[in-house]
Amino acid sequence: MPLTLSPWGQQATVREVRGKDESRKFLANLGFVPGAAVMVVSELSGNLIVSVKDTRVALSKSMANRIFVELS
Repeated sequence: MPLTLSPWGQQATVREVRGKDESRKFLANLGFVPGAAVMVVSELSGNLIVSVKDTRVALSKSMANRIFVELS
């Protein structure tokens, strides 16, 4: 399921990152790689605040829709 559908506060694991090469590389540099643990912390002004690798990152919903996760 896309990261945007993940419930707040629930741990999930990245399974796949879709999109163009540039988008995938950008997300990989932020820590969104297959196997990484992520958690949606909150939503702010239409953006998702996501915890990944002990860091909080703000992502637009369009970017978050490219990250597919599996709930832990």
